[in-house]
Amino acid sequence: MHTPETEQAQNGGVGAAAKTVAEHASAIAKLELELAGLELKKKVAALGIGIGMGAAAAVFAVFMLGFLFATIAAVFATFLATWLALLIVTAILGGLAAVLGVLALGGIRRGTPPVPEQAIREAKLTSNALKR
Repeated sequence: MHTPETEQAQNGGVGAAAKTVAEHASAIAKLELELAGLELKKKVAALGIGIGMGAAAAVFAVFMLGFLFATIAAVFATFLATWLALLIVTAILGGLAAVLGVLALGGIRRGTPPVPEQAIREAKLTSNALKR
């Protein structure tokens, strides 16, 4: 005859079941951590490759710009003296650098100091509202 007491004795009881569940949960957690580690390694490798290719593209873009301005100078040199063609291209580059520098300075002034003013204002308003 099967009674609950005899079944507990055969199965090891609730404590044994809890221990088994805990062991399975631990094993699952370890496997999930291992899976997460492998996934992170794969993503970091892909990210590294992407960054490397982006850096190479940036280097080639810089060379391309150099050749573009050399081509512009060569075009000017077909109907101007070479020194004048190079001087004109140099002036164009200087003008571009000046415009970009002024725009950069304006952006830097707008961004400094790097303090989240709106968030601070909202926090003060919230603090004042809670005090009332």
